[in-house]
This record gives sequence, C-alpha cells and structure tokens, in this order.
Amino acid sequence: MKRLRAEWESHTVILMAFPHEATDWAQYDDWEAVTAPFVRIAQAVAYYQMVYMLCRDAEAIKPLFCSTTNIVFIEAEYDDTWTRDYGALSLDEEGKKRLLDFTFDGWGGKYQADQDNTINRWLAGKGFYGGAPLEAIDYVLEGGAIDTDGAGTILTTRRCLCHPNRNGGGSTHEVETRLRDTLGARRVLWLEEGYLAGDDTDGHVDMLARFVNATTIAYVTCTRTEDEHYPALKKMEAELQRFRAASGDPYTLIPLPLPEPKYNEAGDRLPATYANFLISNGAVIYPTYRDPNDTKVGEMFREIFPDREVIPIPCLHLIREGGSVHCSTMHIAY
Repeated sequence: MKRLRAEWESHTVILMAFPHEATDWAQYDDWEAVTAPFVRIAQAVAYYQMVYMLCRDAEAIKPLFCSTTNIVFIEAEYDDTWTRDYGALSLDEEGKKRLLDFTFDGWGGKYQADQDNTINRWLAGKGFYGGAPLEAIDYVLEGGAIDTDGAGTILTTRRCLCHPNRNGGGSTHEVETRLRDTLGARRVLWLEEGYLAGDDTDGHVDMLARFVNATTIAYVTCTRTEDEHYPALKKMEAELQRFRAASGDPYTLIPLPLPEPKYNEAGDRLPATYANFLISNGAVIYPTYRDPNDTKVGEMFREIFPDREVIPIPCLHLIREGGSVHCSTMHIAY
C-alpha cells in the first residue's frame, strides 16, 4: 500500500531555487529585496534540517547568507524559483520511500518550464536523492495543487485539477483515479469555492486551505464584507464545514485571517495569504506582509504547533510574483 507523506512527517531535505537573471525576478531593480526572502527561508529551515539550494553561481550567492550550515548549493539550470510545483513528491510504499516526478508545464503553459520539468531527474542522476527510486509520471500535477493528511486523504480544488489547461481537462472521477493510482489516494476532498485575486495557478489549494494534522484544517477567511473575496471564501468555509475526516467526524477548522489588500506597483492586487506556510522538521515558517494580522497569525501558529518553533518571514516582496513561503519550498523524503 502506498501513500503520500504528510508535510509534518520527518523529511530529508527542503528543495529551493535561488533567483537568477533568467527567472521572472529579473524584472525587478531591487535585487536585494528580491533575494532576501529566499535567504531567510533557507536559513530558517537550516536550523533543523538540510536545504538544497539550486543556483546558477554558488560562490556568488554564498556571501548573502549569515550561515551556510546545512545548506547545499547546487549549480543547475532551471526556469524559476517555485520548487513546490516541480519538486518531487514523496511517497511511502510498503515501508519504503519513493519519489514521483510529475510533469510540470508552467501552470498550464503560462510560463517557460522545460528546465524545471527536468530538474528532478537531473538531481536523481547526480545522486542528490540518495537511493530512493524516482518515477517519472506522464501527468501534469503541481505540488501546491494538493495537500494531504498522510493517511490517504487529498485536499484539492476542482478549478485547478480539472482545468482544461491541465491534462486537457478531466472529470473528478478521472482525476481521482489518477490520484489513487499514483499517490495511493483513498478519498479526495474537492473545494469548489475560494480564490485569491492575483493567483495565476488556477486555484492552488496551498493558497487557501491546509491540513495541520489528520483532523484539523487551517484555511483563509475574510470578515470584510466589502472585500471582493468575501463571498467566495464564505462559501469555501461552508464547504470545509461539510467535509468529514476519515473517522466520519467534522474537521476542526482554524480560520486564518486574510491580510489587508496588498498591491504591486501597477495597482494589481497580490495573492497574500497566511495559508502558504511551511512545516519543516522542527519549525513552522510562515509569511508576513507588514500587516496588522502578522503577529496574531504567529500566535495562532504557536497554539497549533506547540512543539515547533514558529518563524516569521517577511514576504511582501516575495508575493509580487504570486507565491510565498510554501510555494518556494518542497519537502522531500528519501
């Protein structure tokens, strides 16, 4: 029997990718502000476990880090920095670890992704994934599009996984069959509602709702009735209230406040969300946005994860490209 491992289980390494001049980050003049979140996230993770940092020039970026302990700089060719969506997915099968390399096509062909799509095979070929077998799957699936309780339940959004730009579209039954065959899914919880303005992933669930343990889901909520997100997020909340855990009991639900509206220089709203946190081996690393809710959310995470250190990372510059802490990291167990 196989299963997708939950994020709170122990894993070997966190995969990241540093911005370089051929990524979309090159459009920004404030390069120090661009790179700072990647440095801070990597160092926060490295307090407790190994980080693989993909980069173009290791010697050029090492001086940006206060400490390089537990950080392995790997010079490689890649298109962009969102390793959550192209990093390998970690399975347990009959007590052994396996890695799956799904097809990554730049979120439905929106962006160049050929090099990102080959990075797992390259890393495995160089021995960076140890002896864990890596299987290439001819099916488009991004890591940020799914979340799991580690016991066979997958949480996802219909808008993303059934989108025509992913695998030509497909029914929920067809997608569930794929998730069962590849990830060992025993059931799938489908969110029909919920979105964030500025999110170009077609509705990744890691921007909206996340398992924090097998019976608890943290999710984005909006209490400002005048906010454009209010109707959809209220409907999503109602969906979550109807979901049941494998035991048949309702989930414990933890509402994470939606940050106040954040905008880029062009006046476009950014998809700022506290749901895009990372559970590392010893910490919970969460994004902050110079927002009144930043401190409150940190206190909430300390209650949710009493046995882990809670580390805030300023991500207002990171969210300019549509992602945050979770999007820029992938946990891998081998």
